[in-house]
Amino acid sequence: MKPARQVRAPAGRTRWSQQVTAHSNALDLEPGVFRLEDPRAIARSLKRSAERSTRRKTTPFRSAMSMLVFFINRAGRQLTAEQRARLEAAKDELRALYDRPRRQ
Repeated sequence: MKPARQVRAPAGRTRWSQQVTAHSNALDLEPGVFRLEDPRAIARSLKRSAERSTRRKTTPFRSAMSMLVFFINRAGRQLTAEQRARLEAAKDELRALYDRPRRQ
């Protein structure tokens, strides 16, 4: 079986996923939100962004969770185990902030 080939953007150009994260039409994210060390701080920041947005098309919870899941999925193998665990914990914190049940 052949190893997966990674496709890189040409020098000086950004990937579409990077542009979505930076310039989402639904949320104005705080700079570096996904690099914060505390999962609760990540969740609070996403909640603030979702609740302030006037362009979102769904509830603040779904908008915030969608952006977090989008980032995790697009980062893929680039995330370290520590980063992935922190972002997964942020999902649980986001659920708690919106009084949603945590996953089992």
